[in-house]
Amino acid sequence: QVQLVEFGGGLVQAGGSLRLSCAASGRTFSSYSMGWFRQTPGKGRAGREFVAGISTSDGTIYYGDSVKGRFTISRDRTKNTVYLQMNSLEPEDTAVYFCAGTPGPVYRNPILYTYWGQGTQVTVSS
Repeated sequence: QVQLVEFGGGLVQAGGSLRLSCAASGRTFSSYSMGWFRQTPGKGRAGREFVAGISTSDGTIYYGDSVKGRFTISRDRTKNTVYLQMNSLEPEDTAVYFCAGTPGPVYRNPILYTYWGQGTQVTVSS
């Protein structure tokens, strides 16, 4: 069993930065690939947008097209924590951000993730 808790959301002006953290509990955290997703109003869990992911096997990193070059995902196994550094934020980045874990490789499909955090709101003002 893995429990995930996100931190770091908030209100920021366009062009600003935020860093999200996802703290995981559970002995098997290191064996999970981790992803960040975001959800906007009117979309359910299946409609969450893939933002970034990091593979447990080799550390390969993947990004959604809309955040490439602006967001950076990283992982600290010693702290059981995954981070999402978000720079050059745009109003279109406004969403609830979730971290998620899967025992397999990184998937872009949210339904393939087993564990989810409660989400943290990110609001970017113009």
